[in-house]
Amino acid sequence: MKKLVSLLFLTALLAFTMTACGPGSTPSAVTPTEPPTSPPSPTPEPPTETPPPTETPPPTAAPVLEPLPPAPQEFEFQAADGQALRGTYYPAAVNPAPLVVLMHWAPGDQSDWVEIAYWLQDRGLGGQSDNPGNVPWLDPSWFPKIPSEWEEQSFAVFAFTFRGCEGGCSSFDPPGWLLDAQAAMETARALEGVDPQRIVAAGASIGADGAPDGCYLLNQQYENSCLGAFSFSPGNYLTVPYADAVDEMEAAQPPKPDWCLFAEEDTAAAEACQSAAGDHYRMVQYNGRFHGMRLIDPNVEPDALLLLLEFIELSLGL
Repeated sequence: MKKLVSLLFLTALLAFTMTACGPGSTPSAVTPTEPPTSPPSPTPEPPTETPPPTETPPPTAAPVLEPLPPAPQEFEFQAADGQALRGTYYPAAVNPAPLVVLMHWAPGDQSDWVEIAYWLQDRGLGGQSDNPGNVPWLDPSWFPKIPSEWEEQSFAVFAFTFRGCEGGCSSFDPPGWLLDAQAAMETARALEGVDPQRIVAAGASIGADGAPDGCYLLNQQYENSCLGAFSFSPGNYLTVPYADAVDEMEAAQPPKPDWCLFAEEDTAAAEACQSAAGDHYRMVQYNGRFHGMRLIDPNVEPDALLLLLEFIELSLGL
């Protein structure tokens, strides 16, 4: 009996063991999984402070310079060949100031311009010149008023005497006068109180050629310093044909204006003015045979000094 029980127990144990280890019941190995790794957190940077807004400093204003005293300054300077020349500087009421260089005609010298220099300077010095011949260019009572709306109502002025012309030219010296015109422009540009980039030139007769000649020659040395030339009766007097000087001014960048005044019976001046051309060139023709300074007269129309003011306004952009 005991043997039977033992046998039954062993049989049941064997059956249980086989069931637990049969197909489909084999335990699968569990591969341990690592916890998911997230990208490392960036090291926090210290917060950057936004600098407080800074105010842009206002532009530095150009220094206000005291004008020079109004009294004319006479001095000597030299042409390129060593010739000594005399000049007079009339300082403006502003500093630095635009400059007008005045060149005289053969019958006179720089003193013919004195009242016109005072008029352009506009500092109350006019009306005191000796005028024994009652010539109109020394009588400022009829001169037009400098326009009050101009930002700068006072001009620096420089006048000089060509070689051999004290009291009037004793002989003609065209090559020498060309050197004189160039030297005058270079000397005037360097004067105290002058704006070296705002210069115009005006002249009568020999000075009417000297004005554009000196202007374009100055610009060859100092670009865009001379901004225009105004001529009372040129005549191809200074070895450079007037038309060639105008061409030089037209070819500049930007082009520079040239104005030419002449009387129809003044043959040399008429031929010179009519020989020139250009988009920035202007001719004004008068009746009669007035020449040079004789165009500056209240009885001669159109008013030459009003034209000069118009030219200055155009050239300097007033």
